[in-house]
Formats: sequence, C-alpha cells, structure tokens
Amino acid sequence: MKALVKPGAQPGFLLAEAPVPAIGATDVLIRVEKVGLCGTDLHIYSWDKWAQTRVKPPLIVGHEFMGTVVAAGEAVRSIRIGDRVSAEGHIVDGTCLLCRTGQAHICERVEIIGVDRDGAFAEYIAMPEYNVWRLDPAIPDECAAIFDPLGNAVHTVMAAGVSVKSVVITGVGSIGLMAIPVARAAGATSVYAVDVNPRKLEMAERLGADATFVATQDGLVDEIKARTRGDGADVLLEMSGSGAAIDLGLQCVRNGGTAALLGIPSDSVNLNLAERIIFKGLTVLGINGRRMFETWYQTEALVKSGRVDPRAIITHVMPYTAFDHAFELMRAGEAAKIVLDFKGDIAKP
Repeated sequence: MKALVKPGAQPGFLLAEAPVPAIGATDVLIRVEKVGLCGTDLHIYSWDKWAQTRVKPPLIVGHEFMGTVVAAGEAVRSIRIGDRVSAEGHIVDGTCLLCRTGQAHICERVEIIGVDRDGAFAEYIAMPEYNVWRLDPAIPDECAAIFDPLGNAVHTVMAAGVSVKSVVITGVGSIGLMAIPVARAAGATSVYAVDVNPRKLEMAERLGADATFVATQDGLVDEIKARTRGDGADVLLEMSGSGAAIDLGLQCVRNGGTAALLGIPSDSVNLNLAERIIFKGLTVLGINGRRMFETWYQTEALVKSGRVDPRAIITHVMPYTAFDHAFELMRAGEAAKIVLDFKGDIAKP
C-alpha cells in the first residue's frame, strides 16, 4: 500500500510502499478514504524539538481519518465489514489506574497512532475494535475525517465549563476555530479570539467570535478587560502552544478564572507562575485528546444537530500525493484545515 512515512530524523515525509497491516482477533482493517492534517503532524513534518524528543522513525504518520471496514478479526462483535467509521487514535492498555477510573484518555501507557505507532496516512490502517467509531450516515466524509480534532475542541470547551461565561481563545488554528461554535453551542456569553494571522481572525469572526485581536496589538489585555466589566475573561482556551500566547492569555483571565491548555509548545515555556497563576488563583487544566468516549458522543450530537459544522473551517481538500504542498500551506498560515483524499485508486489488501 501507499503510505506517508517519516523515514528518519530529518524534516519532511516520504510517500513510500508499506505492507498492509495485519489484524489480530479483536482488530479491524480499515480502508482509509479521507485524512485530516493536524498541528501535531506539522510538528513531526518540521522535526522540531518536541517531535525529536517524542517520535521514533521510521513511522507511518497521521491520526485523523475516516474510511470503510474491509476485514475484521474473528473475535470482533460490534463492527461489520462495510461499516463507515472513524476511530479514537489513543490506544490504551485498559489496565492502569487511569483506564480503570474512567480516564483512559490520559492512560499512563497510551500509544497514539501516527506518533507512537503507525498511523492513518496510508491506504489501510488496523485498529482495535474498541477504538473504532461507527459513523452516522448524516455526517459527511470531510467532517468525519476530522472528528478527532473537533473532539479536542469539544473536550477543551466542556472541561472548562464555559456556560454563561466569557471566553478568550488564544490561537485560532483549526482547533481554535472549531472551539468558537462549540463554545457558542455550550452557552458561552461572549467569545474573543486572539491570533497573529489576520486571515484566521477573519474566519473567527465568521464563525461567531464577538471580537478578534491581533496578538501584538497595544492594549489588548486592557481591551478584553474593558469588554468584561474590567475583570478579564472567565475562561481561557489556549490552542496555540506559543509561550507568548500562553502568557498573554493568562493575563486576559480574571482572578479565579479557568485556563484550559491544549496547544503543544515546540520547546520549553517560561512563565511568571506567581503573577500569572498563583496570585490570581487560577484553575489550570491540561487537555489531552478526547474523553473516551464521552467526547465522541458529544461531538456527534453537535454535528448532527447543526450547531457545529466542521466544513466551515476546511479550506482545502487535496489528493494525498500533494502532501508537501499541503504542509507548506499550513506552515505559511494559508490554510485552516486541510483534508487529504486517499479514496482514489486503492490497492486491494
């Protein structure tokens, strides 16, 4: 099969031949049809410091996808050949304290597809039955391919408890943009978006942000405080991973507020913890992945109800062979969400 591979410790991916993965008794084989490109994939493509410390090439990359089941192990019971599916990309051990206490999304021994083990940027992927999510027929392929990052936005918003609260979002890449309609659907009273990219801020306005701000503009913190009775926003949703944006976002949150941090920094971040967090009495939440599988049910309900339409942030649908161009668009800030199409001529397993 064709696959996008991280061949070694250097920037870039390679389109290569790889064996179709074998499946065990409790696994299914999925013919991949659409995949989403993520900021994590860009970290790995660029081979930044975070990727260098986490990823061990060679590896098939990618963790956002949808497709059709073409084979199932003899012990599989809930999934059938021909089912249209996506999947939770966190493969958990099921036996650690966290898995046994309803927190499998932060399993101590988790393996993430496309990061710790072979992923979805290929014509086929094998997944445990437990991780497979059968898709509702009403959900379009492009939306289904990005349920993973949409789930990140949903998990971040729900964990932060935004109902009847003011929200500031730092970083409106694809997940930050998704968080705007999700926060609205969850009952946020006001949403303010901060970024360095004017094009992304325009999208944020179209998606329902009350106001948008260029991160470098003078008086930004004072402006957000003026819009929130002088106190600051109730909730920060930090989606960028930028140290400067984290610091700025923490300044925008009122004393006693909540900061939910999802963005992955490329390197260490320096913060004045006393001024930004301790003296302000902030509640700080580290957000990783999606709750398994509460977030998937919430995400499906939001999309089916029409309250959230992920297609609004998909700026490009491209053939998988154009992956280099796709990552250049991401790096240049000229794309919000890119979906690659693997549905063309696919070899039979």
